[in-house]
Amino acid sequence: MLKIENLTKKFNERTIIDNLSFEVDDGEILTIVGPSGAGKTTLLRCISGLERVDRGQFYVDDVQFDPYLEKGQQSTIGVVFQDYQLFPNLNVLDNVILSPQLALKMPVATAKNEALDRLKRLRLDGKEQLYPYQLSGGQKQRVAIARALAMHPKILCYDEPTSALDPELRGEVRDIIKGLKRDGITQIVVTHDMTFADEVADKQLHVVALK
Repeated sequence: MLKIENLTKKFNERTIIDNLSFEVDDGEILTIVGPSGAGKTTLLRCISGLERVDRGQFYVDDVQFDPYLEKGQQSTIGVVFQDYQLFPNLNVLDNVILSPQLALKMPVATAKNEALDRLKRLRLDGKEQLYPYQLSGGQKQRVAIARALAMHPKILCYDEPTSALDPELRGEVRDIIKGLKRDGITQIVVTHDMTFADEVADKQLHVVALK
């Protein structure tokens, strides 16, 4: 279970998130929804350790941790970015295996075997040697998910996973997220798409813009 207590984040004395607390149970999908400027992406960046919080405590299974200090190590939190952030000079397979080799010191053979299995489950078998420019938006999204999962995170976060996709691919992303739930992976999804949020969420967190 992920528990966040009294999270506060400011930028230049402007409070973006104020004293926010919530919980996500193991295997649940939480969607974070709200208007533009409400701090959804900032909240996700705090949870995933990309931003240092001004105040607040993070717990996984009742053990306190600091996501900012843990980033780059064996991740408690993984993140799939809105723009995917794949390395353009690496093919699909190398994009997926790079981080576990560097951060987890995983042997190359182990990393490749895990990656090939994960890519097959995400319907990317046969795409291993392609480069990001050769992929569709939906394929890039799935590679980004495979790369995040390669770090064995306890919790997987998504920043607007459907925003750059054609409408027909929205259902594909929904099915992937629900499939990962069946695998027991806890997921947090930031989205402006309320219909999508309703389709995948076990619970929703509504955030509002602060004055």
